[in-house]
Amino acid sequence: MKINKIVLSITVVLIAALPSCKKGWLKASPDQSLIVPKSLEDFQALLDNTTQIFNVTQACGLAEIASDDFYILYTSWQSLFTSQEKSAYIWAPTIDFYNGEMSADWQNSYRRILNSNVILDGVKKIKVSSTQQEAWNNITGSALFFRAFDFFNLAQEYCRTYVQTTAKSELGLPLRLDYNVNIKLQRSTLQQTYDQIIKDLKSAIPLLGTSPLFKTRPSRQAVFALLSRTYLVMEDYRQAGLYADSALQIQSDLMDYTTLNPDAAYPIQRFNPEVIFLSNFTFGIFNASRLIVEPRLLAIYSKDDCRRSVFFKDNPNGTSTYKGSYNNDKNLFGGLATDELFLIRAESNARAGKTDTALADLNYLLKNRWKGTYTDIKTDDADQVLNYILIERRKELVFRGLRWQDLRRLNRDSRFSVTLTRVLNNQTYSLIPNDKKYVFPIDEIELSLSGIQQNDR
Repeated sequence: MKINKIVLSITVVLIAALPSCKKGWLKASPDQSLIVPKSLEDFQALLDNTTQIFNVTQACGLAEIASDDFYILYTSWQSLFTSQEKSAYIWAPTIDFYNGEMSADWQNSYRRILNSNVILDGVKKIKVSSTQQEAWNNITGSALFFRAFDFFNLAQEYCRTYVQTTAKSELGLPLRLDYNVNIKLQRSTLQQTYDQIIKDLKSAIPLLGTSPLFKTRPSRQAVFALLSRTYLVMEDYRQAGLYADSALQIQSDLMDYTTLNPDAAYPIQRFNPEVIFLSNFTFGIFNASRLIVEPRLLAIYSKDDCRRSVFFKDNPNGTSTYKGSYNNDKNLFGGLATDELFLIRAESNARAGKTDTALADLNYLLKNRWKGTYTDIKTDDADQVLNYILIERRKELVFRGLRWQDLRRLNRDSRFSVTLTRVLNNQTYSLIPNDKKYVFPIDEIELSLSGIQQNDR
């Protein structure tokens, strides 16, 4: 097919132009004369290259490794291929974290950001006719969305938790917004980072269609969903709820989990009705032969909760592994879906004291997860409602790269703070609430080549 040939041509040329391991990603300098994309068709083909550039390996991997959804045995930990996987698992100190490796999450994200900037720079130079305007809008809006998505995910791993009173003095990300990499770039403030994420997303809203032609493409609904997630981690619960509602007004389907086959290798279909935008992430540590679901997590599912059998496979040795990815394979789902939005909207309303509205969303979600007769949760105690919602958020959004974000923001509230603990070879490792190690270090190669500031951890 012609589009596949275009994708292959663009991909080969861009990969050749992208930096090798000897160059920092922030100082990558592709030769503009090598860049093939010239037409709107070319740029759309580049955006649709989901297997090599967009939609794949979003920056959630280290965060999920460092969270408390699973554990691995010492022999499995020893066999891990990369130092960064081993280090994230035990929250290792900066000096031991990478051991000469480039950070995969950092590297992959800035590669996509560079491609987004190539697209944004290129489409500005194209004179479009009235019949091409919709395509131009979609390409521009998509590139803005992808850039914001990567900046958001990077901020969850390489920046401190957003706190409004300190965000202007905390280190943010290097905000690469231009194709011209000769511009000297240092780290922005945390406030500037979030301002840029929100600016990109709000700029994309009028450019994108309500729903995508394919769920690997961004849409206006995806933008609303990502804005909702962004405001949630900023603890602006009102805005988070409003954008969740905007997304759900477009499409609010939920799967009835009683119709799924829990005996299937992967019971949940890839492009199921809940998926708004499909993206995935992976590391070798997530292989089912290594990963063991935390018994404390399994214990919070009741016998009538379909998620217990849909999400997890019980092994003959008494352990359990995860099989509930919305990606329908071993790769973990890091995209956007309606179930998350119901929980965000419910949390927003609970925090505003609107218990009936909050419970309406929570009960609706649970009815679609329950076998047998479901009994609605009823209470007018706002704190109790919030607690219910956060428990269901824990149960619903497992292995999605979201737990780390929740730990970071909820640890600031003593009611919900937790200490993480892991044991390897009889040695205990702990991560206390609000520890500086809730931020990952930047790898040594990037530091030496770009001159940006390391995180204090």
